[in-house]
Amino acid sequence: MLIPEEPGKWDLLEPGGWQSDGKGPSIWDTFCHEKGRVFGEQNGDEACNSYELWEKDLECVQYYSKVLDDLLACNVSPMVTLYHFDLPQALQDQGGWKSAGTATLFDNYAKFCFRTFGDRVKLWITINEPYVCAKLGHEDGIHAPGLKEPGVAAYLVGHNMLRAHAMAWHSYDSAYRAEQKGAVSLAVNGDWLEPSDAGRAEDIAAAERQLAFTLGWFAWPVFVTGDYPEAMRSAVDAQSEKLGRAGASRLPGFSRDEPAVLGTADFFALNYYTSRKVTPGGGRGETLCMKSDRGAREVLDPSWPICGVSWLAVVPLGLRKLLKYIKDTFNNPAVYITENGFSQVGQLQIEDVQRSEFYKDTILEVAKAIQEDGVDVRGYFAWSLLDNFEWADGFSVRFGLFHVDFTDARRRRTIYRSGREYAKIISTYKCAQSK
Repeated sequence: MLIPEEPGKWDLLEPGGWQSDGKGPSIWDTFCHEKGRVFGEQNGDEACNSYELWEKDLECVQYYSKVLDDLLACNVSPMVTLYHFDLPQALQDQGGWKSAGTATLFDNYAKFCFRTFGDRVKLWITINEPYVCAKLGHEDGIHAPGLKEPGVAAYLVGHNMLRAHAMAWHSYDSAYRAEQKGAVSLAVNGDWLEPSDAGRAEDIAAAERQLAFTLGWFAWPVFVTGDYPEAMRSAVDAQSEKLGRAGASRLPGFSRDEPAVLGTADFFALNYYTSRKVTPGGGRGETLCMKSDRGAREVLDPSWPICGVSWLAVVPLGLRKLLKYIKDTFNNPAVYITENGFSQVGQLQIEDVQRSEFYKDTILEVAKAIQEDGVDVRGYFAWSLLDNFEWADGFSVRFGLFHVDFTDARRRRTIYRSGREYAKIISTYKCAQSK
């Protein structure tokens, strides 16, 4: 089944309305308003202004509505994400995701959402891309809250996010599942990573280690053992020993006194954008940081086309390979591809022929994964419906199927060619299914 649009992630920044209806500031509000944090000193105060224009967006594509009843009336099944990068600043002031208590607060918030909206929502994502929140926000400092505490904070943040997810999943399972009959997971982002030289043992080991530190960091505890990948833990502890760091492991352990993390996903939610080749390197020196812990270096294959931003090498086959890896590694789960997309920067093209082809090629590889590799793919979501505020890139990068004129007070929308072509794919599939 192809699900035609990006799930209803009600990010407070992207729709605008940052001070409306009693909303307090979030970590991304604070981050954006600090000089030098975001491209062009841009911010998400108004963004594409879906906060006020949601009815217009609903008319355009029967999608973007913060009112679940309207989504269902338009025959759109919502997948609701509870947390997408943006924490209330009041909680950050109390330690944010580094604080163990944030997991309990998240569980209370999740239960409120389950209780309030669960009669209309059958697919839930607890936390979107915990890897990005942990590493970019607390190791690299390039995402909110903008902390640079290498080698320590990211592991703690990721751990508390997994604890929060597990608590919320168990709350749903015990109190709401029987009546609401929904499904809950967390969205894990992952590139496809393969050895630079498939015949070289060192490259193979480096690629496996890099997969453990990225996709495996959050998928392994949930789907396999209830703990982090052994390759990850042993690498972290070995580097600590090398640098003379005594005491408890920098990679925390899960307590038996709390809800178990193992088995807390009813499906595998995957965000995929690109692929990399991997070779040994990246540090292993005298610096305490995740890069040194991994001892792996990612490189681009020059044959891969680049789409917009420099990091986005387009590798449709990489998605197929990653889907097969998930099938083989995580016991063949049902998979939703909850994000995949292609960007534009600089001179914009409404007739974005290249992006249209990238979507077609990628969806074809997903079809091959289903038909030839036996992967149980249940849905594909394009990122994103509208051009929006792309975090530290501001409005300089556009992933939308619809162009948004950010200079226009009305935030006029114009569908890209990729949006039209994507709609044709959906229409063709629906027609085939109805016969």
